[in-house]
Amino acid sequence: MSELSRLRWRCRRGMRELDLLLERFLDQGYGELDAEGRAAFDRLLDCQDDDLFGWFYQGEVPDDAGLERLVARIRDRYTA
Repeated sequence: MSELSRLRWRCRRGMRELDLLLERFLDQGYGELDAEGRAAFDRLLDCQDDDLFGWFYQGEVPDDAGLERLVARIRDRYTA
């Protein structure tokens, strides 16, 4: 299984909004990330759906600085 296939599978969440957001980012923004950003995305996919929803749609902020930067990037560019 390729790295992108593995990530695409991990982007499948319990909430449709998160599925769409994370898959859109994987298709359009993941390739722009450096190694640190890619590691942060991998950590992001380990997080609970409730946390992700809060970060992306309710303005909450992760405690992890790398996740905070990535969440801000995704929220600013890929949420409607």
